[in-house]
Amino acid sequence: MATSITTSSSESYVLSLLRIVAGLLFICHGLQKLFGMFGGMGGHAVRLASLLGVAGILETVGGALIILGLFTRPVAFILCGEMAVAFFRAHLPRGWLPLKNGGELPILYCFLFLYLIFAGAGAISLDAMRRKGV
Repeated sequence: MATSITTSSSESYVLSLLRIVAGLLFICHGLQKLFGMFGGMGGHAVRLASLLGVAGILETVGGALIILGLFTRPVAFILCGEMAVAFFRAHLPRGWLPLKNGGELPILYCFLFLYLIFAGAGAISLDAMRRKGV
């Protein structure tokens, strides 16, 4: 007899894991832009008053909030939009095929954040704690 997985428990925890891992990876892109970390933008930070600077701020702050699961839906909405703009502004002009224009990550992040807008943060999150009144 096959065992079934209950959606209320395991799916919510796996959603939290997906959100945390995505947030950790996403914040690295922001730190790369803002502080030149991880090989950065040529080894140094970008100007804050530039499009890349604004993207770095969104990715760093937004990534941290996604990791924590705090204000997940509105933050995911903003980051989904940022990734759509990144693809259409920076990648699509290099050609329509994401494998050739380097647009795979922005597309993947865009749809991951779109999913979080509707799915929420999951069981392990500050949003869940706020709902429970903890």
